[in-house]
Amino acid sequence: MGNPMKEHNVTEISANHSPHSDASLAREYGSNFSYPWRRISGGLVALTIISILSVSLGSVHIPSTAVLEILSNKVFFIDTHYTWPTSWETIIWDLRLPRIVLAGTVGMALAMSGASYQGLFRNPLADPYLIGVASGAGLGASIVMLSSIPIYVAGLNLLPISAFMGGIIAITSAFLIARQYDQIPLTGLILAGVAIASFCGAATSLIMLKSNPELRPILSWLLGGFINAQWKNIAIILPYVVPSIAVILIHGRILNLLHLEEKQAKQLGVHVERTKLILILSSTLATAAAVSFCGLIGFVGLVSPHLVRLVWGNDYRFLLPMSGIVGAIFLISADLLARTVISPTEIPVGLITAFVGAPFFLYLLKRNRRISI
Repeated sequence: MGNPMKEHNVTEISANHSPHSDASLAREYGSNFSYPWRRISGGLVALTIISILSVSLGSVHIPSTAVLEILSNKVFFIDTHYTWPTSWETIIWDLRLPRIVLAGTVGMALAMSGASYQGLFRNPLADPYLIGVASGAGLGASIVMLSSIPIYVAGLNLLPISAFMGGIIAITSAFLIARQYDQIPLTGLILAGVAIASFCGAATSLIMLKSNPELRPILSWLLGGFINAQWKNIAIILPYVVPSIAVILIHGRILNLLHLEEKQAKQLGVHVERTKLILILSSTLATAAAVSFCGLIGFVGLVSPHLVRLVWGNDYRFLLPMSGIVGAIFLISADLLARTVISPTEIPVGLITAFVGAPFFLYLLKRNRRISI
């Protein structure tokens, strides 16, 4: 038998492994694992460079050296003896940096949620957007935004909570519709997700028409973007995203084992049903928190994990954190394009990710037609 990593790359993993391949996969993803800190560090350096460039570029160009000086002064209280216009400090600290931090956080959440869903369902095309989770979360958030329900109750923001409930209902519905006996066919999951997303989109549109508000802000939110990003949004979203990401990360080895038949995974000590529940809740919470403040931004959870797989393979202990880094880079870059391509007009970020993600999805779909999944 050939190289195990080559035999188990993303497009060749199926629910029907031979016993020998199961044993190979278990050995490959066993405890003998050297964490690739060098690659992770390289990804973090790339993320830092992209973030600095994104802060620098825009309708008002600010030199990267000035960006570093201002951030050093604001974050680390370092007196650099560098003079800059007051407007630069306002642009960087109050306008650009919050949206870049929020875009990175959302990109990381969506990418890691997508990787988690793909491992959980053993379907390489599972994605929060494609399987209806994002649309369900959008419907849940829209109900609060467009109805008489107060957004804040006793100081608690209800948007992430309502989005989470909508996402949970959507993923549960898609799961139950697509499930056949003990398997979840790829085609069934995608079609169920499309149906759920269409239903949630129609329900959102109906609520919008019934509520009769000024629709432009709501439509802009639904198309996805960070134009209204503020530091307070980041403070609200982090308590939901950080624990969710942490839970997903610590399940990296278990996600590897879930690529086996469930019977073999149980024999290796995995509590399969409990793991599914934990990962579904964590991934959906991360997606819902992202959607509640940034709208529907598709394909981040599809493109980012696959880019990592194509370069570095399918070991989830490395795939999950690197997908998060790539997702953050992807969404920060998309946001930069959205606000600079036809400046001063801003394009919704969801349109940028769709232009990139839709062709990529079609490529993966065509590639997987030859594969039994």
